[in-house]
Amino acid sequence: MQIKILGTGCPKCGRLEKVTRQVASEMGIEADFTKVKDIDAIMAYDVMNTPALVIDESVKSSGRIPRNEEIAEWIRAAQSL
Repeated sequence: MQIKILGTGCPKCGRLEKVTRQVASEMGIEADFTKVKDIDAIMAYDVMNTPALVIDESVKSSGRIPRNEEIAEWIRAAQSL
């Protein structure tokens, strides 16, 4: 599973990464985490607000830090594909 955190490095971006890593760890999921800081690469996902969370190339949220339960749900859904 590929998980990307899109953002230029703001505190919210760091928090989103920390929360997402924690949720994945609690679920026993091994994922490759990538931080995408390049603005052109971020714009390629049609994301206007950061931080954004991308799981297996699908944008799940942008402009906010989702609840842990939301992140867990998205990870479970990505596993079943």
